[in-house]
Amino acid sequence: MVLTKDFNETVKEKLQKSGAFRRALLKEAIQCMIDGDLETGKSVLRKYVNATVGFVQLGADLGRSPKVLMRMLSASGNPQARNLFELVSYLQKREGVVMKIVDRAA
Repeated sequence: MVLTKDFNETVKEKLQKSGAFRRALLKEAIQCMIDGDLETGKSVLRKYVNATVGFVQLGADLGRSPKVLMRMLSASGNPQARNLFELVSYLQKREGVVMKIVDRAA
């Protein structure tokens, strides 16, 4: 089967059109990181940022270089927790969501 559209372009279009899809992808990225899969979490966050706010605007809003933010979310990036949490906090506010950790054992 031949794909007629690049997968990343398809995801980008869906993210731009669907708030529910954006929130689900952001939640998935954060959940991956909480579960210890930092590499997947960073990769998903990178796709999310590219398709939504973009690294140039993100850098301007956070007072950081877009290139530094791109490296932070790259496969070889090793972001400090402070920087990663600042980024996640910004994205939550921008998306209008608050994500919480729930203790299911309680």
